[in-house]
Amino acid sequence: MRKTLVIVLLFLFVTACSSNSSENNKTEENTMEEPKSLEVNFDLPESAETGKAVPLKATVTYGEEMVADAEEMSFEYWNVEDEANKTMVESVNNNDGTYTAEVTFQQPGTYEIYAHTTARELHTIPKKSITVTGEPTEEHSHPSHEDTEHSHQHQNENFHMQFTTIETAKVNEEITLTVSPMLDEQPLENAEVRYEIIQDGEKEHKWLDATEQAGVYTATHTFAKTGSSTVVIHVTNDEGLHEHEEHSIEVTE
Repeated sequence: MRKTLVIVLLFLFVTACSSNSSENNKTEENTMEEPKSLEVNFDLPESAETGKAVPLKATVTYGEEMVADAEEMSFEYWNVEDEANKTMVESVNNNDGTYTAEVTFQQPGTYEIYAHTTARELHTIPKKSITVTGEPTEEHSHPSHEDTEHSHQHQNENFHMQFTTIETAKVNEEITLTVSPMLDEQPLENAEVRYEIIQDGEKEHKWLDATEQAGVYTATHTFAKTGSSTVVIHVTNDEGLHEHEEHSIEVTE
């Protein structure tokens, strides 16, 4: 009888240990799971001809999930020789994680195109370039999207940013990013300002939430390696303002 009791207790002990080990393994697996990121695969041909429609397509994913309900997915483009003249084109949601639109360029030149994407409380704006050749067909390029009422100048003419320019930075040394957004020649207060850090060769973008003091927005950052980096300043507010501006920083030893 005593021997049987010992065997039963030993069995229960081994079972409990096995259960704890399994739970610990699950906990470790959950802990080691990498955070999901918002990714946009932006398809764009390298070249096009004036007067011919160019298809734009963005495939949006969050981890392994196809994002069919992005809060924002639009394309913004401009001629590099005329950056003040920007056009925004709303995409068509195909409800399968892909978003499409078309544009027709009427002027030859090099154009840059942003794929503005907001989903899962994240925002990213991959950028690509396209070279347009041929004869001018009209004074300005325009979107060939069916719903043209969505196309407009993206920049608010009464808005501008005063960014404390940093042309170079040293690796592993902290820098302070400072910007003063202005609207109607007045400091813009109570806005949301974020700095997006894009380092050449890095897939992941780093986001910094700025701290405001009397309309001046600051954040600190330390570059971990040398190379060229782009800082994109995003400014939004509750009144629907959404502006951004790019600056380049060269990181050295």
